[in-house]
Amino acid sequence: MKSAAVQIETFDDQNLITGKAPIVRAVFEGRDISPLWNGLFGRISADVTDAAAFLDVSILLHAIGEEDKAALSQKAALEMSRQYRVRNGRGTGLNVLVFMTAGDFMANTPIEFLLEDSDTNLLLYYVDADTADLKDVPEHDVAFVAVGESAANLAVLANLDRLLGDWAGPIVNNAPRRIMALSRHGVAEALKDEPSILAPPAARLDRAVIERLACGEIEVAAILAAKAFPVIVRPAGTHAGKGMEKISTRSELSAYLISHAEAEFYVTPFIDYSGTDRKFRKQRVAFIGGRPYASHLAVSEHWMVHYLNAGMTQHEERRAEEAAWMASFDSDFAVRHAHAFEALHRRLGLDYFAIDCAELADGRLLVFEADVAMIVHSMDWESIFPYKKSAMRKLFAAFENALARRAARKSTPL
Repeated sequence: MKSAAVQIETFDDQNLITGKAPIVRAVFEGRDISPLWNGLFGRISADVTDAAAFLDVSILLHAIGEEDKAALSQKAALEMSRQYRVRNGRGTGLNVLVFMTAGDFMANTPIEFLLEDSDTNLLLYYVDADTADLKDVPEHDVAFVAVGESAANLAVLANLDRLLGDWAGPIVNNAPRRIMALSRHGVAEALKDEPSILAPPAARLDRAVIERLACGEIEVAAILAAKAFPVIVRPAGTHAGKGMEKISTRSELSAYLISHAEAEFYVTPFIDYSGTDRKFRKQRVAFIGGRPYASHLAVSEHWMVHYLNAGMTQHEERRAEEAAWMASFDSDFAVRHAHAFEALHRRLGLDYFAIDCAELADGRLLVFEADVAMIVHSMDWESIFPYKKSAMRKLFAAFENALARRAARKSTPL
């Protein structure tokens, strides 16, 4: 098929949205969002067919944690139009066609954050499991598959695999089946025999099996390559630590099941990755054309490390450690784990993806998860995190350059 069917001019101002980056940045920085809020609802009051306003409202609602209302606003927008445009900077750069699907901020690659400081035009094209064809895609320089792995997205990715089967134009991450394989157990399976990597086995289990483990009918070894507790349990399909707990006894597992009504769970062995100071360190690394780029390092006393709750803002010494890690990343961390990084690129086979990982005492890389939809951004306060701008600019420039290379050299790798 052709890579484009109609002219970019078919995107008129009704399709132009503010988009995620400016809206999320405003919320993240604690700015007064009432002018934006009032402006968007004023537009909707004046014209209930203003799809772009509905989509921006959904982004704003997602950003302030109103997930249910955000989903309703997004649904209203997508029922009116499946195509939108974000103009970055002067809008004089690449025209990037982005295949996306409905969902929250974890549903798709955060490409708006990656290209926030560029002059690119993002042509957002929403697909779902029922999208019949791509005949109406706008003219573009390069396409990008942004749909991330999740249970909700599997049918969408399967459909994209069919739709993009004979795609002729320049495109990045045209590997829906490989994205589908980025489940927790899929990543563990792909990396299980790599000596430089420990990707803990993840068993996806029905509730009935977990109940049998809780009541003593079966042992941990019957479901997992671990001899005993503790284990990590989380509901299937969740991210960002939602519902994830360390379980050390059967009674703890019974109590966990009482408070979690889900039908399926992931169970993985607990790996103690703390350092000699008993603190836990988790790194996020983005891969662009096989090359790794530092995204962030979080340090915490707790085994479940998330950047926002790791106390990075409060602890100057943790920020100093992150700054040193970022500054020496290419000559130190990336060198130590060169074999692991090469294996990740080779085994996962994607132009762009990111991982959350840690360094084990024996030198191996502990890989928690890999995905194309991990949040990579540069929104932290520069007054507190002055060292981040340089590292993130490097990452963002590499991503934009990769798109430009694919656009210019249609068949060559990134």
